[in-house]
Amino acid sequence: MSLFVRLADWQSDRDAIRSVRQKVFVEEQQVPPELEWDEFEESAQHFLIYHDNKPIGTGRLTGGGKIGRMAILKEARGLGAGLELLQRICKFARVSGQKNVYLNAQVQAVPFYEKAGFAKSGDEFMEAGIPHVRMDLTLSDKEPSENADDCER
Repeated sequence: MSLFVRLADWQSDRDAIRSVRQKVFVEEQQVPPELEWDEFEESAQHFLIYHDNKPIGTGRLTGGGKIGRMAILKEARGLGAGLELLQRICKFARVSGQKNVYLNAQVQAVPFYEKAGFAKSGDEFMEAGIPHVRMDLTLSDKEPSENADDCER
């Protein structure tokens, strides 16, 4: 199995990013398209994860350390791609000088983010018709070892 994550650019990688998010959020989860695409697309740092050279997931990091739009194609779930993607986003945030990151997790995904070290930090709320909760993580100050990941600090 070959998984790899790379930095993505909204201008040049828009089709791949949109394809994954369209399938996961708009089609599968019924998020209205007008809520899926927002004013942060061009300014966010996007990420794409590939399996066998095919884009299977995406996520982004916006100002203030907010991780968002994490999506893995249904047929690619269970490969460890979500955790790999999250770890890379956390590492990028730490290397970029962020001390903390946060995200609005779908309630059903809370256990996934808790396993990665995130902690709930607020009450449940609705976003795009789906229950969410804010989760926060303090990033490690030290350089992680080869086998460590920033999302468990």
